[in-house]
Amino acid sequence: MTVPHRPFASSVPAAAADVRGRAQPALKVAPLELFLDLVFVFTITQLTGSLVHHLTLGGFAQVLVMLGVIWWMYDAFIWLTNAMPPRTHGRRGLLMLAMGAFLVISLSVPHAFEGSGAAFGWAYLVVVAVHTGMFAAAGVAPAAVLGMGAANLVVGGLVVAGGYFTGTVQLGFWTAAFAMQYVTTKAARLPEFRLRADHFVERHGLIVIIAFGESVIAIGVGAGAAGLGPALIAVALLSLTVCVGLWWAYFGHDDDARAEHHMAALPSDERNRAAVTVYYLGHFGLLLGVLLFAAGVKSATAHPADPITLPQAAALSGGITLYLVVNTAVRRFFGLRPNRARLIGAVLVAATVRLGTGVSALAQVAAVVVVLAAVFGHEARCRSRVGDSERD
Repeated sequence: MTVPHRPFASSVPAAAADVRGRAQPALKVAPLELFLDLVFVFTITQLTGSLVHHLTLGGFAQVLVMLGVIWWMYDAFIWLTNAMPPRTHGRRGLLMLAMGAFLVISLSVPHAFEGSGAAFGWAYLVVVAVHTGMFAAAGVAPAAVLGMGAANLVVGGLVVAGGYFTGTVQLGFWTAAFAMQYVTTKAARLPEFRLRADHFVERHGLIVIIAFGESVIAIGVGAGAAGLGPALIAVALLSLTVCVGLWWAYFGHDDDARAEHHMAALPSDERNRAAVTVYYLGHFGLLLGVLLFAAGVKSATAHPADPITLPQAAALSGGITLYLVVNTAVRRFFGLRPNRARLIGAVLVAATVRLGTGVSALAQVAAVVVVLAAVFGHEARCRSRVGDSERD
């Protein structure tokens, strides 16, 4: 997943030029896109709640597939607004139509495998239709839009068909839709899409922050009506500290700006492939990690002074472990260092499960905070010793 390292000094900012070298103004995220993200916050909340109530391998598989198919089309709309910013009333109206369909999908999540799958599927098909129709008017080569649209319609068709079943059969259909996404990346003829790095990187950074927001919400939801005692206050503050650590892992030392410069310096076809590898697949892993952590946090704040179950403790530590591993892979792709401490930290975080099941939720969250503090403290010392070379 690595690419040859290009020094950031030679990178061309995305706001400075397009693939033909012509000057372009910066393309910033539009307010309507942030408004659309309100529905995605609700989606993550619904998926987290579904996982909390079905914290089994089967429940995890269902949430994994639902997140996969939802994120595929949500990320597709980031590509869309990158190509045609919502500056006209017509475009804004169509995005709001998609927003309504995403809301129906989110409402369907809790019982998607128990009778609401059809509503999920038809709303998903509306999202696909709006996306394809808008891209057709974006000035992209018709053959590329046709290939992408046809493949996405197959994905939508599988989701609709699966919605009329339940259980294992439905999961099979939706897993096939999830797998079909990789065919779509070939059918869409990616080199024919022109991607602006400034907007694209900023948009994904905002999505990650939104996911962190779900973890904060989970702290409050988990606490419920419990009395605000020392244990609850401690676990809430420590859980928030973990969120800060995850934020630092993504944004610390202007890593997002460095990623933008690297993306802008890539040739158009390489940039598009990186967008799929790092920003669809990589951020799918990051979102899944945050979702798992949020599910664990709900259990931790509900009973901070008591041991929690193995699935609850595994979700809490497993989400952070997954996040750190994927974050390290993304950093390596962009040539960012140091990284070794993050991988060691991921292993140590995974080991905190025994504290959660054997001592208390508070002990597990506290241990995670200690590990993250040690990881980032070590990185800070490395930077102070070697300057800005960021050697591992």
